[in-house]
Amino acid sequence: MELKNKKIAFLGDSITEGHGVENLDNLYWKRIEARAGAQCFGYGIGGTRLAPQHTPSPKEKWDKQFITRVEDMIPDADIVVVFGGTNDFGHGDALFGDLYDNDPETFCGAVHELCTTLIERYPSSQLVFLTPLHRLDENDLSFNELGQRRLASLETYVDAIIEIAAYYAIPTLDLYRTSGLQPAVPIIQELYVPDGLHPNDAGHEKIADKVYGFLASL
Repeated sequence: MELKNKKIAFLGDSITEGHGVENLDNLYWKRIEARAGAQCFGYGIGGTRLAPQHTPSPKEKWDKQFITRVEDMIPDADIVVVFGGTNDFGHGDALFGDLYDNDPETFCGAVHELCTTLIERYPSSQLVFLTPLHRLDENDLSFNELGQRRLASLETYVDAIIEIAAYYAIPTLDLYRTSGLQPAVPIIQELYVPDGLHPNDAGHEKIADKVYGFLASL
């Protein structure tokens, strides 16, 4: 796909918003914009999730579920990229559900609902999902920061996003397995993901390379 002059909307959480970078021009989607000659629009809000939150979060903005922000995006995007799910694992309280679950109150059902909503709003656009990145606590099934027990490993959320998006024939870039960012490796954490969750400027460069190549290949 030729990306030059394309309008690309990125719907995401704190990584898309820029938490962890020193210079916002180094955000992954800003780098793609500069490299591709595209018009990129970032719709990232830190702490937000794909699924709804049933217990109000300490920060109200965390509960601005992805689907509630679709109408805020430009209506004529050529490409729409969804990058989320790590906060559903990190501090979400929605039940996980299963791959065939259409209950929008569960994680899986919310992903189904988001897919159909995006298809209806952007029927002629290229839709794309990016999976969550690795994080230091990705296998911790003890209590999250809200005092609720996590229901599944991060990898389980990743695989659900891939499978549900595939049902709608939406391509997914599996950053969990291909980004090169695994903060459990000390040198990787030091260079790219200092807090174990949010990539820094150098980490965003690695993400940009992967996403640019993936979009160009479609």
